[in-house]
Amino acid sequence: MFTGIVQEIGVVVRVERIRGLIRLTVQAPKTASSVQVLESVAVNGVCLSVVLRQRGRMTFEVIPKTEYLTNLDRLRVADRVNLEPSLSLSDRLSGHFVLGHVDGIGTVISRRDLSGETVLVIRTSPSLMRFMVSRGSVTIDGVSLTVGEKQSRSTFAVHLIPETLRRTTLAERRVGNRINIEVDYLAKLMATHAFQNPA
Repeated sequence: MFTGIVQEIGVVVRVERIRGLIRLTVQAPKTASSVQVLESVAVNGVCLSVVLRQRGRMTFEVIPKTEYLTNLDRLRVADRVNLEPSLSLSDRLSGHFVLGHVDGIGTVISRRDLSGETVLVIRTSPSLMRFMVSRGSVTIDGVSLTVGEKQSRSTFAVHLIPETLRRTTLAERRVGNRINIEVDYLAKLMATHAFQNPA
């Protein structure tokens, strides 16, 4: 369980393909010092297990299914990634409930840098858009955000404050970039309940 509040930006230092897996090594001293092997860390919003930890680095293994559902297969050495270790029972829930189970991919189709904010318009599948609610929660590359507005059956906008841009990799997102999307778990529960129990 996570909150979508990024704790550190890590830097990819190694990407290897071994026996059908991607072994991803990330330099992140703060996070590496706070987790143990087999604990979970959200990497760009994807819940991964630490398989090796040494000298300020963590190594993760990414299976083909995760590659297919996320943008982790596009990571290269020197890329920066959003990191959040899993919650402990004493942690404050500052964002919203995030599972680290990416629901699908979106594509940035517009970016506007305005006075005091940056607006990203993202296209994704209608199957994900059915869970989007204006002013509701959404996780983009591991960052807890608010859906600014639904613009069509396949597009929505998020409004980013300067502090979010400073503390996450969203400042680097440009038109054409693919991003990980996790829709609000509570919205999924409500939609599933409504589907199974029609009025």
